[in-house]
Amino acid sequence: MKITTIIGARPQFVKAAVVSRAFREHRPDVQETIIHTGQHYDANMSDVFFDELDIPRPDHHLGIGGGTHGQNTGRMLEAIETVLLGDKPDWVLVYGDTDSTLAGALAAAKLHIPVAHVEAGLRSFNRTMPEELNRILTDHVSSLLFTPTDTATRNLANEGITGEKVQQVGDVMYDAALYYRNKAQRPAGIQHDSGFILSTIHRAENTDNPERLSNIIGALNEVAAETPVILPLHPRTRKLLAQGNYDTRNIALLEPISYLQMVWLLEHCKLVVTDSGGLQKEAYFFGKPCVTTRDETEWVELVDSGWNTLVGANIKRISQAFAVKAQSERTELYGSGNTGKLIIGFLQ
Repeated sequence: MKITTIIGARPQFVKAAVVSRAFREHRPDVQETIIHTGQHYDANMSDVFFDELDIPRPDHHLGIGGGTHGQNTGRMLEAIETVLLGDKPDWVLVYGDTDSTLAGALAAAKLHIPVAHVEAGLRSFNRTMPEELNRILTDHVSSLLFTPTDTATRNLANEGITGEKVQQVGDVMYDAALYYRNKAQRPAGIQHDSGFILSTIHRAENTDNPERLSNIIGALNEVAAETPVILPLHPRTRKLLAQGNYDTRNIALLEPISYLQMVWLLEHCKLVVTDSGGLQKEAYFFGKPCVTTRDETEWVELVDSGWNTLVGANIKRISQAFAVKAQSERTELYGSGNTGKLIIGFLQ
């Protein structure tokens, strides 16, 4: 069986690491080809991941990134199609909700190659988010949809996607958290062993809106005067902070960090403040309450269980939420940590 895996952004490297390792351990006869679109082109957000997560180096590196959503998707679509015409895989495997996901799914579907979508069925119901459009379109051209939760499976059913093509397998990120937590690496320059707040900000709805970004940074800087706040910066966020008049004097700003360094921070922090979909779940995996600086989330079960608090970019709500505490015991919302093995079983 020949499978072409398409990745391009940081969270996808972690997800692909889980499934690629499952191939090697349980189906060594599978021939996996990896296409890296280049959507995350910063070396600290891309190259280092292949080394530390033991992912096979990409067979094709397209080097496409830095443009608008339309430019990226169009260029990726053309380049991926060329590779697929030469490789002729049995399946194309895509992850998540990025431009790379959509471009890979469209290229395969137009060539009549079956698409398997890992992390299918997620919906924020906010179509102004490019990720939401990518999710919906990818799901509707996929032949096999791997959902992480009951909610995701119901979302697909509401859109008429049911039957054996939908398989609820849990979340590959939970597999990754269990596997890599013992390999965690402390980032250089961190002064605190515990008791700090871990934050990330990268979504365009926050970074490209000066008022929202000012509110989030202002709240973080205010709380950081009493409780340490560590903020690893996405390259785009760093650039926009440098261009504006944002007070970050109390915040510990870091360059982009590796996944294993992020795992260390998750293990040792007391609270997560983020607009990242993946980090909302990872906070839960590590037993940490999460404050999400978005108006909605696709991970609704975390809000329902009290582990996640949605605050948008309202500075008062953000400040009040720093005292949040989880309201329930953790349960297996995201499977049992064997998602990678289940995925390759259904592909077979």
